Amino acid sequence: MGRAMALGLAEAGAKLAVVARSREADDLRRDVAALGSELLYLQADLLHKEQRAGLVDRVLQHYGELHILVNNAGVNRDAVIWKMTEQQWDEALDINLKGYFNYIRAVAPLMKEQGSGKIVNVTSINGMRGKFGQANYTAAKAGIIGLTKTVARELAKSNVNCNAVAPGLIETDMVKQAPDDVRQKALAEIVLGRMGLPEEVAYVVTFLCTEKSRHVTGEVIKVDGGQYI
Repeated sequence: MGRAMALGLAEAGAKLAVVARSREADDLRRDVAALGSELLYLQADLLHKEQRAGLVDRVLQHYGELHILVNNAGVNRDAVIWKMTEQQWDEALDINLKGYFNYIRAVAPLMKEQGSGKIVNVTSINGMRGKFGQANYTAAKAGIIGLTKTVARELAKSNVNCNAVAPGLIETDMVKQAPDDVRQKALAEIVLGRMGLPEEVAYVVTFLCTEKSRHVTGEVIKVDGGQYI
């Protein structure tokens, strides 16, 4: 989904700074360039404080400005609650929730000072309803929703919009790694009868990052083909 979001934003005219653990950025940089945009790639693992320190400053040094933040980090550390370890809990919360907090806290003073900004947090429909075997993941994704609504209130006077997008079952690498019976059970919930595409999430994220969404804030928009119904 991160790749699809990057391409969607580049197509809309944004210059990009992408933070990821992988070193494989050449293909994405080439595709972004083909859309007439630019990509600054920053390698970091959100679990390591020393790696994420100063990332926003590096973006400002490169571009001189920052107007959009999209938080899209996510990991699974699945286990039923009676078998879940503290490490599994901590890693899921640190990346899926605390990582979002760290980036929002870093950009908030800048957006307040300039009097504008767009923040989009990717959560999940499972943060709205719970999911067997994912107490840590769903707690983090539910926390993102509360964080989104609070930040929307706190930054509203500075003309900063903060919203969340809640995907359902989307064709991503994370979903492909899930057991087949788990995927089939989730697929049966989707009233449109198919998994979503990363691009379909990216369309909504891109909209929320443009001035077309200037009167939308504190919202959680589901992109799930009716899976939550």
